[in-house]
Amino acid sequence: MKTITGRSPKITLVGAGPGDPELLTLKAVKALNMADVVLYDALVNEEILHHANRALLVFVGKRKGNHSHTQDEINQLIVDYAMEYGHVVRVKGGDPFVFGRGKEEEIYAVEKGIEVEVISGISSSVAVPASLGIPVTSRGVAESFWVITGTTSDRALSKDLSLAAQSSATVVVLMGMGKLAEIVEIYTSFGKVDMPVAIIQDGTTADQKEVVGSIQNIVELSVHAGIKAPAVIVIGEVVHLARVRKQVREDWVLDDEFIFQNLNTLPFTN
Repeated sequence: MKTITGRSPKITLVGAGPGDPELLTLKAVKALNMADVVLYDALVNEEILHHANRALLVFVGKRKGNHSHTQDEINQLIVDYAMEYGHVVRVKGGDPFVFGRGKEEEIYAVEKGIEVEVISGISSSVAVPASLGIPVTSRGVAESFWVITGTTSDRALSKDLSLAAQSSATVVVLMGMGKLAEIVEIYTSFGKVDMPVAIIQDGTTADQKEVVGSIQNIVELSVHAGIKAPAVIVIGEVVHLARVRKQVREDWVLDDEFIFQNLNTLPFTN
């Protein structure tokens, strides 16, 4: 089948990373350079669209309570544009296969006989904590990590959180700000009121805001700091390793007193 561009229909699912346009992969840049049409989400930094200067740009973003298109409509749009124009690049924030519904779009397109390529992106579940100096795993502190959705398809908090809260793993909750009180209640029920928590809004971007506390005070602290979605919630002992922003030569520095009291060790030593 030929299209108006003379190119065969193809769809490339691209992960745009957590927000910083410089965290876009080289392979993703090459795909955008070659795109005839780009469909992009609300969490995609629009700076990266400059790499698609020959493409038709179509916004299909979804925000809480404000969906420009349903998922079924997006699936059909991807296919329709591919059939008409040729190479469609579908851009999603983070990674398309980490709560990005990328597999649903791939399956739909393949069933229509269209070639699909997937280009992974840097997931916010790892990159956003790292922007605050938080490793999701660290020797002697955390041996594993869970990445859990705060909002399932029926708008509920994932039941996996109750399982994760009983472990010693780092827990990263995406799309969970609306369920923060429920998350706190679950950890409190397991007696983990002192568990460290960090919440990072607009992670890796110039608008990044963060708050660090514990299960017992994180709701109050986040309200006081004005933290809102999109934000990543990190729960676990690794939060003790967070850097705290201070106005000292505009540098990131460690709050040594916080580290000494809670980790009983020198920063960044084994």
